[in-house]
Amino acid sequence: MIATDHAPHTKEEKGRGLEKSAFGIVGLETAFPVLYTYMVQAGVLTMEKLVETMCVNPRKRFGIPQGNDFAIWDLGEVYTVDPESFVTMGRATPFAGHTLRGKCLLTVVDGQVVYKA
Repeated sequence: MIATDHAPHTKEEKGRGLEKSAFGIVGLETAFPVLYTYMVQAGVLTMEKLVETMCVNPRKRFGIPQGNDFAIWDLGEVYTVDPESFVTMGRATPFAGHTLRGKCLLTVVDGQVVYKA
């Protein structure tokens, strides 16, 4: 499995220095594009293996039914990570300024659109 620990801390929570700042980074908006760019595009993983490790295997492990949840991605979209454009309140990411491939266009949960670019 590949999983993220999405930690959307505010600028204030992250600005207290190394020892006093809240732990974690934003993973929700960059996890798939980072893995797609640096693993699939680089030939380290197949697309099938990435989907298996990020979606199929976690569902199996934790008994989560497939349901009507899915996302639609434009795998040809190339962009530079700008934390100020994140939908989440968190901005802490080591990927700011990285050029990635793969942009989420739509997310559906329980059959309802919850995100649309």
